[in-house]
Amino acid sequence: MKKFFSTLLALIMLISCMTGLMTASAEDVVAYDGSEVTITFYHTMGSNLTTVLDAYIAEFNTLYPNIKVEYTSVGGYDDVRDQVATEITVGAQPNIAYCYQDHVALYNLARAVQPLDAYIDSTATVTLADGTTTVMGLTAEQKADFIPGYYAEGAAFADGKMYTLPMSKSTEVLYYNKTFFDANNIIVPTTWDEVEIAAQQILAVDPMSIPLGYDSEANWFITMCEQQQSPYTSAKAPHFLFNNEQNRAFIKRFREWYDAGYITTQTLLGGYTSGLFTSTDGLESYMSIGSSAGATYQRPAKAADGSYPFEVGIATIPQMNADNKKVISQGPSLCIFKKANPQEVAASWLFVKYLTTTVEFQAEFSMASGYVPVLKSVAEHPVYAEFLASADGGDFIAALSAKVCLEQQDAYYTSPAFNGSSTARDEVGALLTKCLVDSASDLEAMILKNFEAAIKACESDF
Repeated sequence: MKKFFSTLLALIMLISCMTGLMTASAEDVVAYDGSEVTITFYHTMGSNLTTVLDAYIAEFNTLYPNIKVEYTSVGGYDDVRDQVATEITVGAQPNIAYCYQDHVALYNLARAVQPLDAYIDSTATVTLADGTTTVMGLTAEQKADFIPGYYAEGAAFADGKMYTLPMSKSTEVLYYNKTFFDANNIIVPTTWDEVEIAAQQILAVDPMSIPLGYDSEANWFITMCEQQQSPYTSAKAPHFLFNNEQNRAFIKRFREWYDAGYITTQTLLGGYTSGLFTSTDGLESYMSIGSSAGATYQRPAKAADGSYPFEVGIATIPQMNADNKKVISQGPSLCIFKKANPQEVAASWLFVKYLTTTVEFQAEFSMASGYVPVLKSVAEHPVYAEFLASADGGDFIAALSAKVCLEQQDAYYTSPAFNGSSTARDEVGALLTKCLVDSASDLEAMILKNFEAAIKACESDF
């Protein structure tokens, strides 16, 4: 499928250059002049989030009454990617789309995505409905208000240009059974060395348990590369760098943990590890690393008396060391597509700017979605501050998750984005799984063989 889209998009890149259907220069910024335009937005929101979106589109229209926003909920993120990629081939792409960075790299095989640098820095003025004016670009205060790691995602490409602004984000956190930890004097691990100690202590109390479940094998691999500053991928060729001694060493350690019964993963378990973590009957775990947006799934069901079987604690995921804290940044961003009508692009920019810099929208959308806001100042918004103040390991576990996410905002990272980066992600996830379970008389030889096969698979699909 990826090769199919690559071939198709390379073809449309040639066609678009010949026909001039797309804007002539990525650096040209035409300020919005009040024209009546309709812009289309592809996303993945359900009814709970489109209710919030509708309210703020109405607010947006009080500022810009001649910009009509039409949106379509396409399905999942990959569904958005596939539909946009197909539509690009006939010049029918939307104005705006939810995206991940590797999706942008795919779209840009056809040079279809509008770079945002000149819009961000534009000092042109736009007249609002009430006759007042506003600057087209982002103010210094607006730029500084973005959580740095989220904002930096927009430039995670080989050319260094800014192609996205962050919309809403999630990350990974460590969920732990606080009741069990407190009762057995187990310290919540902050490093991977401490995870090993905690796992040993847990098994001493409950030998039939699996101490830690990790939902995403790919995230685990990539995060370890970031934490120990070992090569993973590069936006510029050569792209696939993860076959190195440092990475093989942590995989060997995890294999030893697996053999000792310390860990499992979503693939090995056959389902999200939250199911093991919330279990109170049969096989259990006492630590689970999963999405911050899925906090309510990490909470056990209430007992008949309305109480929870145990209290959930949430902490930052373990680190290699305190000097290089790294936690993955996930969740959708917004990209704008080039169009023949520059007023459509300008109007799209104003809408993207509005969604990503309006504190009230970010607060409401975060509380409704379980994602965390992309702006620092949202934490000070009265309604959101009250939400955070309610945080606990029971009824208000989503607030506790968001609170932890905001406290670790300086640790977020994003991997390089290029056409093929999603393949690398898939391959290292599968690689970790294989290395945990493959039989081998020579463990290091087996691991090396699997690493070499994963590199070959990336290169053959690229």
